[in-house]
Amino acid sequence: MPNPLLDDRTVDFLLYEVFDVERLTELPAFREHSQETFDLYLGACRKLARERLFPSYRAIDETPPRLENGRVKVHPLLRELYPRMAELGLLNATRPESVGGQQLPAAVASLSNAYLMAANLSAYAYAGLTSSAARLIESFGSESLRDEYMQRMYGGEWTGTMALTEPQAGSSLSDVNTRATPTSGSHHLMSGSKIFISGGDQDLTENIVHMVLARIDGAPPGVKGISLFVVPARRQEGDRLVPNDTAAAGVIHKIGWKGIPSIALNLGEGGDCHGYLVGQPHRGLSYMFQMMNEARLMVGLNGVSTASVAYQEALEYAKTRPQGRPLRNKNPEAPQIPLIEHADVRRMLLRQKAIVEGGLALLCYASREQDLAEHAPTAEERREHQLLLDLLTPVAKSFPAERGFESNTLSVQVHGGYGYSSEYLPEAWLRDQKLNSLHEGTTGIQSIDLLGRKVSIEGGLAVELLGREIARAVGDARAASVNAGWCDAVEKAFASTRDVTRHLSSLGSPEATLLHSVDYLELFSTTIIGWMWLLQAAAARRALAKRPEDAARYEGRLCAAQYFIVTELPRVELLAALCRSGEDSYARAEPDWF
Repeated sequence: MPNPLLDDRTVDFLLYEVFDVERLTELPAFREHSQETFDLYLGACRKLARERLFPSYRAIDETPPRLENGRVKVHPLLRELYPRMAELGLLNATRPESVGGQQLPAAVASLSNAYLMAANLSAYAYAGLTSSAARLIESFGSESLRDEYMQRMYGGEWTGTMALTEPQAGSSLSDVNTRATPTSGSHHLMSGSKIFISGGDQDLTENIVHMVLARIDGAPPGVKGISLFVVPARRQEGDRLVPNDTAAAGVIHKIGWKGIPSIALNLGEGGDCHGYLVGQPHRGLSYMFQMMNEARLMVGLNGVSTASVAYQEALEYAKTRPQGRPLRNKNPEAPQIPLIEHADVRRMLLRQKAIVEGGLALLCYASREQDLAEHAPTAEERREHQLLLDLLTPVAKSFPAERGFESNTLSVQVHGGYGYSSEYLPEAWLRDQKLNSLHEGTTGIQSIDLLGRKVSIEGGLAVELLGREIARAVGDARAASVNAGWCDAVEKAFASTRDVTRHLSSLGSPEATLLHSVDYLELFSTTIIGWMWLLQAAAARRALAKRPEDAARYEGRLCAAQYFIVTELPRVELLAALCRSGEDSYARAEPDWF
């Protein structure tokens, strides 16, 4: 049978039984919607993903983009797929009707998009990047920029990118050197080089709109001197588009995400690259954080989706592949049994399930927080939801990438020798998954963001709000007759997380606080996913009480909840002790000791 990409029952369970997203229709922004309209969009995404995107994945992976005569050529199949995604309304699904959008909740759109990501993540990436770039113009651009660029991007006519990274700067945006020289006209003249620009050149659409960070001549050093510009690959002159002095200097050859080119982009080699200022000068990084945070959540969702499609493949293989006999059966002539009958294979599958569905729950929760941060009834509620979203974003990006990679390796393992062969797809998804721990901020950067910034915002208010949410979940789980030991374990894990957070924040030195930031991120993430599984366990218990005939549907969720809470949450204490210890081997090691 074809790979289902994600389990529909899991998606419906999260949306309607765990997080009750239909309640969002009580908010004015979503009043025109219902579960029926949500399901229509979900169904359309599932159909496009299964019937069009997934069958194209292997061909696109095997024929990556190439640079020919100064232009990047992508796989021809993408010219069929991208218009279909645009026709679906994918690019502006969550945007208001005033800009042509469907005004869907982000929670519904995100889990719908997960099918497209699972089917063909690099094909989806063109749409995801374009949507976020257009929203940046919607949020901060002038009326003329919105008219000229945003509408064409939301409509699928043009694509968009984010152009932050430079060869000499990497993730250090304070070292951005791209220049913007004012002119007497409405534009600046741009000059500089960007690198790792996904979708930075292609032959899918007639224009590409780059959202570029640069310094206006005379700007102060550091991040305070960065401005944001719209830099199209082709600019409007009269009634025609003309080249805007942007050039693909090279295509990066990647291990995964083969369908979307990552390029080195040169601006203004001929001295005639026009850039159009977005918002106020020197505020570009604050604007760009909107797109960066959206991109981080998108990468997290990609991580979950890539782990999911591989898990579904491993599950089907384990059910249909005959291998060996039960340990107690010594008769070599007895029929072989399916792989899934072996306990260790079930261990690997259950671990994948715990990672995939725990991560998917987190992305659904974070997306719902996006909805509430923008549309909750009061300013105070919106502020609190935004704080929670900001706190969870580094986890929502990094857990699916890091643990998703582990899950993908387990899919390869379940397939045995076939797993590492390119005739089967798990090795390709493993390659794809690795990129998720690198782009849009490496795991190390996410750990610094979490411990160095997010947990201390407003005196640690976000962590207090998180504690309130976890306490509510524990109370709900106890009321639903969830195993008391599981509830105690989640309570204990959060208490340890809160205590070590306070300890590290009190050390007074950034070096001391952040010495074990990656260990702290793992500790924090493990606690969060334990909480996600407790929420699912409570929903499953309530459902079983009402519909015992659906036992198979819900007992598997309780089994996965048990697995994660019992086997993973004890690691929180070990990681907390390590963070407190100040163990400094790698901090004190000199470069020439390696």
